Amino acid sequence: AQARIVDLLRERDAGDATTTYKLRDWVFSRQRYWGEPIPIYFPVVHKGTHTHVTEGDYDEEQHEVDYERPVPVPLSELPLKLPEMEDYSPGSDPSGCLARAKDWRFFTQDGLLYARETNTMPQWAGSCWYYLRFADPQNTDAMVDPLVEKSWLPVDLYVGGSEHAVLHLLYARFWHKVLYDAGVLTSANEPFSKLVHQGMILGADGEKMSKSRGNVVNPDDIVKASGADSLRLYEMFMGPLDAVKPWQTSQVAGVVRFRDKVYALANRVSSDVEPSAETTALLHKTMRKVTQDLEALSFNTAIAALMILANHLAALPELPRDPVRQLVLMVSPFAPHVAEECWSLLGVSDSTIAYEPWVTWDDALCVDATVTVAVQVNGKVRARLQLDPNEQDGDKVRALALADPAVAKFVPDDAAVKKFIYVPGRIVNIVIAK
Repeated sequence: AQARIVDLLRERDAGDATTTYKLRDWVFSRQRYWGEPIPIYFPVVHKGTHTHVTEGDYDEEQHEVDYERPVPVPLSELPLKLPEMEDYSPGSDPSGCLARAKDWRFFTQDGLLYARETNTMPQWAGSCWYYLRFADPQNTDAMVDPLVEKSWLPVDLYVGGSEHAVLHLLYARFWHKVLYDAGVLTSANEPFSKLVHQGMILGADGEKMSKSRGNVVNPDDIVKASGADSLRLYEMFMGPLDAVKPWQTSQVAGVVRFRDKVYALANRVSSDVEPSAETTALLHKTMRKVTQDLEALSFNTAIAALMILANHLAALPELPRDPVRQLVLMVSPFAPHVAEECWSLLGVSDSTIAYEPWVTWDDALCVDATVTVAVQVNGKVRARLQLDPNEQDGDKVRALALADPAVAKFVPDDAAVKKFIYVPGRIVNIVIAK
C-alpha cells in the first residue's frame, strides 16, 4: 500500500519517497588543551571598519577576530601542534585555555594578522581513523599504503558496547567513507567486517552499576582478593559475551578453585606415564571445542570445557605430562599469569608460553565410539542405548530397544508397537496403545 501511495504521488508530481536518518548531533569542538588543534585560522580585523589588521599585536579594545572568514592551514604546515603551556587548566575564558597562548594563537602572515582557532578536537577525531594508521604506522608518505590496506583492511572484528553503534562506530564509518570517496583509501569501502556488542555487567542487585545505587564493583578489590587471573576467568565465565549479566562476587570462588586446580596439576605430572585412550579422546575433543569457542567468542563454554578436562586429569592416580601441557596452553588466553607459572613448572621450554604455537587436534580422535540414545515409550524416557554414532539400521535398533528390560516392562511384545521412530544418533520413540 505504501509503495502504491508513493507511486501515485510521483505521478501527480506531489511527492516522492525519502529515507530519513536519525543521527545524534555531534558537537565537535572542545574547550580544553588535550586534543588535536583544529587547523583553521581567522583574520584579525579592526572593530567597526572590519578591515584587516596589518601590523602590531592583538588589542582587545581595538581588534576582533572575524570568525566569518575561516582559512584552512596549508597542507605543508600540518600537523598543527599544541603549544607548550605551563598552565592548561580550563580557566574562565569560554574560548578555552589555548586562548591564553598569545604567541601561538596570533601570528602575522604576508603582513596581515591572524588568530588560530582555540578549540580542540574531541578524542573522536583521532579514534575515527586510528585503525587505518595502525596498519601502516611508519609510513611518512601516506596514511596507509594501498597494498597494506588491501592486506589488513577492513577490520575483521569490532567489539564494543551498544553505545558505540550511535557514536564511535557511526562516525568512524563516516570518516572512512569520506576517505574512500577522496581516493585516500582504495580497496576497503567499509571499515569493519563484523560487529559484536558485549553485554553489560550489572550490579549484584541486577541494576546498572552506579555510585548513587552503591552497587559498583571495583575490579581492583577483586584483583587484590583473588588475583587478576580469577577476575578475567570469572568475567568470561559469567555467560555469553553479548548477554547482560549480574555480578556475583560469591561465584568468583568457583574459578579460583579451577585456577588452583590447574596449578596443582602442573606440580604433580609424571613424565613416564602415557595417557589412556579415554584421556586422549577427551583432550582432543577439548582442544577442538576450545579453539572453536574462542573463534566464536564463546568464552564461557570454552572455560567450561577446560574445567571438565581439569577434573578428569585431577582424578587420575598418575598424571601424564602432555595432556597437562595442552591444558595449560589452552588456559593461557584466559589466565595468562598462572599459565606462565605452570609452563615454567612443566619445564617444556625456556621461552614464554606466549610464543608457543596453539594446540592442534586429530578429528578422528574426536569421534565417540558410541553415543547414548534415549528410548522413549509414549514420550517418556524408559531406557538408554549405547549405539554406534553412524548406526542407520532401524530394524537393528528396534530389536535392541525392545530387548531392553526397562522397555519390556511397558512394551510386552513387538505387536504392541503402533509406531517406531528412530532418529540416528539422537533418539528412539516407541508409541504403543494406551
